Amino acid sequence: MVTAIVIPIICLYFFWLTRKEMKEQDVKWLDARNVRQETVITGEIKSITEEKQRFYYHRYMYVQTLKLQTASRLITAKKVNPITKNVKIDTFTVGEIIRAYGSWEGSKFLFSHYEIEKR
Repeated sequence: MVTAIVIPIICLYFFWLTRKEMKEQDVKWLDARNVRQETVITGEIKSITEEKQRFYYHRYMYVQTLKLQTASRLITAKKVNPITKNVKIDTFTVGEIIRAYGSWEGSKFLFSHYEIEKR
């Protein structure tokens, strides 16, 4: 008799807990595209790497990693976009000079907004 009451309560509790965690992860997933714009770097694109990475279960991110040659050194810059139904993927070409607005995370520069500079 006790198990007939306790087991459904435990199942409902874990269902509620899982739903709550999924909602929190969805918010983090969508916030990944918003990067604090603390720093500006300008450089020429030397190489481009694009990949799809899993964020959480059925949520994916599109990560573009650029090697930028600035006046003083080579910088690794990352642009992260959550893959949604209406996502627009930016295209970069080697040799373009861009100005990226973002912040440093360790030795990598994360950016969300950029401008292509004229030569």
